[in-house]
Amino acid sequence: MALMDSIKRQLRSVIEWENPDEDVLFYRWSENGDEIKNASKLIVGPGQGCVFVYEGKVSAVIEEEGIVSLLTDNIPFWTTITKVMQSFESEHKAGIYFFKSARIVNQKWGTLSSIKYDDPKYNFPVALRAYGNYSIQIADAKLFFTEVVAGASLFQISELRNIMVNRLVHPLTDFLAEQKLSYSEIDAKRNEISKGLTNVLHESFNKLGFNLIDFRIEGTEFDEDTLVRINKIADVSADVHAATTAGVSYRELQQLKALGDAAKNESGAAGMFIGMGAGNVLASTMNEPFTQSTENSKDLGTRLRELKSFHKEGLISDEEYSLKKSAILQEL
Repeated sequence: MALMDSIKRQLRSVIEWENPDEDVLFYRWSENGDEIKNASKLIVGPGQGCVFVYEGKVSAVIEEEGIVSLLTDNIPFWTTITKVMQSFESEHKAGIYFFKSARIVNQKWGTLSSIKYDDPKYNFPVALRAYGNYSIQIADAKLFFTEVVAGASLFQISELRNIMVNRLVHPLTDFLAEQKLSYSEIDAKRNEISKGLTNVLHESFNKLGFNLIDFRIEGTEFDEDTLVRINKIADVSADVHAATTAGVSYRELQQLKALGDAAKNESGAAGMFIGMGAGNVLASTMNEPFTQSTENSKDLGTRLRELKSFHKEGLISDEEYSLKKSAILQEL
């Protein structure tokens, strides 16, 4: 029975990679211990290639589709007859490793950890995550096979993605630092960053035997601490824009806002005004003479406190209280 099975295996004359899995990049052809015999026919399908390993060495790389005749020292039947005592195995070992030669497109990538660098414009630490997609294609099958696949029976595209991501963070960090891009410029210059990184990464991945094609950054996001810093800057920028529109300085705008906040706080309105009036800050920044005396300030404060007392005692309505308070504050 064993002899007949061995003879059947040796009669096999066609070798091909049928129905390859989408996630498989390299696949060793093997079927029930079949030996590759002299004059066997190898069929290389569209988008496929083969690495032919004979006696432990890469003897040929076949990249064109079609039918190829294989020549080895294994002669059909002779091996079986002479190797009965050695489990029907020949010392002339040959192996076929199929690989995908077509482009592998739309592969997703994303940074496993945050990319950290100092913002060159605002001088604060930034922690950035990025994600996108890319396409690859085997450029040097022999190099990739010997350096990365290393004779494994199966090498999947998902394994290549891990290599990709692990080699991405440092070049991306260095690129952002060298280009001196602020956080506010990242999204606007994603295409430029992608092109620049493609050039940087191409050399690195080319050393592994494949080309990096169409590398893209689809989106970025900052960690919570970075967002807090960004929001603070956004608030200040909005105030500066508002001040410019109103024709006042940012400092003047902040003082006006402080007065407005104090006016909302009934108990602190007069005190806030007196404190600012005593320092003559408002007068100096608004370039207006500060003519009110301390006594007058105290008088306004007294009037506000009396008005509040009348309101608490129900002597005036809410509407009357609000109108009168506004009128007194307008005198400031």
